Amino acid sequence: MNSRAVHVVVVAYDAPNQLARSLAGLDRQLSTTVVDNSSSAEVASVATRFDADYVDTGANLGFAAGVNVALNRLARTDSDVLLLNPDALIVPAAVAELERFLHCPGHERMGAVAPRLLGPEDVVHRVLWPFPTPGRMWAEAFGFGRVTVRGTFAVGAVLLLRREAIEDVGTFDERFFLYAEETDWQRRARDRGWTSAVCESAVAEHAGAGTSTDRVRREKLFHAAQETYIRKWHGGGGWLLYRVAACLGGGIRTLALTRARRRQAALRTILYLRGPRRCATKELK
Repeated sequence: MNSRAVHVVVVAYDAPNQLARSLAGLDRQLSTTVVDNSSSAEVASVATRFDADYVDTGANLGFAAGVNVALNRLARTDSDVLLLNPDALIVPAAVAELERFLHCPGHERMGAVAPRLLGPEDVVHRVLWPFPTPGRMWAEAFGFGRVTVRGTFAVGAVLLLRREAIEDVGTFDERFFLYAEETDWQRRARDRGWTSAVCESAVAEHAGAGTSTDRVRREKLFHAAQETYIRKWHGGGGWLLYRVAACLGGGIRTLALTRARRRQAALRTILYLRGPRRCATKELK
């Protein structure tokens, strides 16, 4: 087995207590860089307390650009890179298990690996998801969203990237402000012959919603990222098909679901009617 060093990258925006919990889990055993998009003195203090390298970006660049700041600093190293959300917690033994799995025989073309994710009260989070496509959105509109597909990506809450894959695929696409940047990177990786997987023997905690306590803001940013992704990979025509399917599916759910979920479906339908990126313009600044 080929084993190498792992460097942890955390992109933070405020929430110093959350960051402190995440870094405490690493127990100062792994080299770590904290990229601060909030220029927060409290975030800087937490990074220093846990012996992490601290980088102040001077502005809220977004997650993809924040990751790239760290990747560019690590470009001349041979370390694999663990992307760790500040609302996630993983211990060094689990990181070592991810590294072992990534480099075990037969996984030479594995570019990314994630652990199993547990949320509050040990709720299991889904880690592997199908790449978004217009066709899949139409399937979801009619209730066939759980049909098994071959092309999948691993969510980026805790994600170990192989050094060779980073060098081959490149850095993250900075058009993605928040969400879908790991989807896009793994789509590019897949096109170059790399795979993604889950290591079932490694477990991490993920609180979720760490970027904001505002659910409406998160919703806007998430679907704005989906629009960016679909436009990039499927063009304007693909986005039109995707958007129509999203509106149709939302309309069906508005009629069929319980009152609480019906309201959520209606809001999402309105979001797609107006255009997610247009609605999220203020959030993207």
